[in-house]
Amino acid sequence: MRALNLAIVTLGTGGFVSAAHAAAQPIASFATGFTHPLGGVDHILAMVTVGVWGVLAGGRALWVWPAVFVATMLSGFVAASLGMQLPWVPAAVSSSIIVLGLMVALAVKAPVWLGAVLVGLFAFFHGHAHGTEAVAASLVGYGAGFALATAGLHVSGIGLALAAEGSIGELAVQAVGALTVLGGLALIGV
Repeated sequence: MRALNLAIVTLGTGGFVSAAHAAAQPIASFATGFTHPLGGVDHILAMVTVGVWGVLAGGRALWVWPAVFVATMLSGFVAASLGMQLPWVPAAVSSSIIVLGLMVALAVKAPVWLGAVLVGLFAFFHGHAHGTEAVAASLVGYGAGFALATAGLHVSGIGLALAAEGSIGELAVQAVGALTVLGGLALIGV
C-alpha cells in the first residue's frame, strides 16, 4: 500500500510534458489563463512543490509561501504586461523547479520570511513568462485564470504532502522532492 501511495504522490507532481511557452499564441480568456499552468510540467512541478515544501516546513509557511507565490507571480505578470524586459526568464523558471525540489528533498525548514523571499523571486519570473504571452485586451481574465489555477496547484501540493506524510512518512515526501529535481534537470536537458 505504501508503494501505491508513493506512486500516486509522484504522479501528482508530474503531469504531461507540454511546451506551454513554445508557441506563444494570443491569450484571450479566463479559461486559457486557467488551463495554461495545467498544461506544462514546468508549472506543475514548481507550483505543487511550493505547497509540498510548505507542509514540510510547517506552521505559517503552509499558507504564506503559496500566497506570496501567487501575489508575486501577479506582480511579474503586470510588469511584463507593461513592457518590462527581464533577462533569464526561462533559466529562472527551470531553476525554480530544481531549487524548490531540493528544498523538499533536503527537508529545509527555512524561516517563513526566507522561504517567502525565495518563492517570491521565482514567482516573479513565472509571472513574467505569463505576462509576455498575454494580449492587452484580456489581461484581467487571463491573469485571474492563471492565478486561480496556480493556487489550485499549491493546494494540490499541500494535500498530496499531507496525505503522504500521514500515510508513508516524511522521507517519502522528500523522495518526491528528489524526483522533482530530476524532472527539472530533464526539462533543461541535463
